[in-house]
Amino acid sequence: MSIRVKVLLVVLPILVLSLFVTGMSSYFLATSGITRIARSFLSFKTDELEKYMQSQWKTLVDSGLSEREDMRAATKAGIASFAASIIRSSTENILAVKDDGTLEFSTSPIDISADWDNIKRSFDSESLTILFKTLVIDEKERVLRGFYFSPFEWYVLVTEEKNTFYSDVDKITMQTTYILVASIIIASLLILFFVGYLLRPLASVVNTMQGIISSTDLSSRVPVEYHDEIGEMSHTFNIMVEGLEKAYNSIKNYALEAVIARKNEMKVRNIFQKYVPQDLIDQFFEHPESLLVGDNRVLAILFSDIRSFTTISEGMMPDELVNSLNKYFEKMVDIITSRNGIVDKYIGDAIMAFYGAPVKRPDDAYNAVMSGLEMLEGVREFNKHQIAEGKPEFRIGVGINYGLVTVGNIGCEKKIDYTVIGDMVNLASRLEGLTKQYRQELIISESLHMKVKDQLPCRLLDTVAVKGKKRGVRIFTVKKELNPKEKEIWDMHNEAMELYYARRFDEASVLFNRVLELSPDDFPAQELSHRCRLFVVEPPPEDWDGVQKMLSK
Repeated sequence: MSIRVKVLLVVLPILVLSLFVTGMSSYFLATSGITRIARSFLSFKTDELEKYMQSQWKTLVDSGLSEREDMRAATKAGIASFAASIIRSSTENILAVKDDGTLEFSTSPIDISADWDNIKRSFDSESLTILFKTLVIDEKERVLRGFYFSPFEWYVLVTEEKNTFYSDVDKITMQTTYILVASIIIASLLILFFVGYLLRPLASVVNTMQGIISSTDLSSRVPVEYHDEIGEMSHTFNIMVEGLEKAYNSIKNYALEAVIARKNEMKVRNIFQKYVPQDLIDQFFEHPESLLVGDNRVLAILFSDIRSFTTISEGMMPDELVNSLNKYFEKMVDIITSRNGIVDKYIGDAIMAFYGAPVKRPDDAYNAVMSGLEMLEGVREFNKHQIAEGKPEFRIGVGINYGLVTVGNIGCEKKIDYTVIGDMVNLASRLEGLTKQYRQELIISESLHMKVKDQLPCRLLDTVAVKGKKRGVRIFTVKKELNPKEKEIWDMHNEAMELYYARRFDEASVLFNRVLELSPDDFPAQELSHRCRLFVVEPPPEDWDGVQKMLSK
């Protein structure tokens, strides 16, 4: 909102209020005077008519002729004639009415039959007069005054149409309104003009500022028009711009150097973010001293591998193989990064990724499992295009572990990799290898199962021995959701596994066989059913803990 409008909004209400009060005062004084004169004139006519009628009746009485009908009729005619003589407008009307509503005379045609009862009730019950009333007579509002003339038993009314009676008041109202509106408009225009005149130097300052902002030309100056506070402000503004111009010239060189440095930094970022996570790049630009510092952290590690890749590569041309691999990796990497995972490296046709570094999130374990499941779905979608192009399908296995690893930039200043190392990484790799042995697409560790078991359905597969670990590790497979048949199979299998570890091999065998009745090709049930039959014949030693020796990868 401009200053001109603000000044107008402040001054105009005060001016309008003053004009309004003055106009209304004049209006009320004028209308009161006009109304008083109109009423006085109507009262004067009524009084004169009543005096005339009294004098005529007194003449009849004094002459002893009041009982003669012809003389009474002549007197009535004279009264009607006198009433007609004092009429001053076409809408004015004087009439005499009998008690039953019979019209004795009227100076102009009028029908009072429908309104007589209301008119009669308006007469004062004691004085039998009407001082002033506004009533509807013959479908028109009329101002009237009346009196009762007892010698002839007449109700005499002197009336005028309301519009005519108050016509001068209405004229004054319209004229006052026109004058008030015109005064407000003229005053507003004058205020706008003088405010614009006074604030013109401010507009010049604003325009100069906008010109400097749009063109960055600090050589512009504001003309000093008035020798007052606004003129002093313009002069001060010119001094400030001179200082800014000097400062601007000084910092342009620094700005140029900063832009060049920023461009170089962006080039480095664009190159290295293909190899190193963006969060890590930001961290190292802010704290370069931490470049070779490692960190022990609990996170999720994922390994995936294309099964029988050697056979696939032997059946494809090199360019076709590279093209398919690139499409496959693009799809897999998109899935991993969409779940906040970091692709650590490509190991031939295998992918290694981790979740929880450099940024730790509460759902890293869940995101890792969901990435594995979505990678399996993505491969199925990828294979549709492979089949359509006459190329072999890809089959993958995914192993995921969750545990303590060392994460950081490992290497030297000439060559480093941001990666994770430790036993938990090795276990994740071995879990991927077990997908072939257990004929599962996805296998997760016991520690990861503890993190996601309340969110995703899991199936216990076995307990395997891990190199370097004193105790075995339970392994699980997992899905996003199960249909009713799959849920029955998984629940029955998990129950059988608990019986198996409790050395109740007969009972476990029964449940595994029921699983096979529902799904004859279920490999985990086949394997565990076979073990139970062997253990029934030759029980394991007393220190048996259910651990199955895993094949080395």
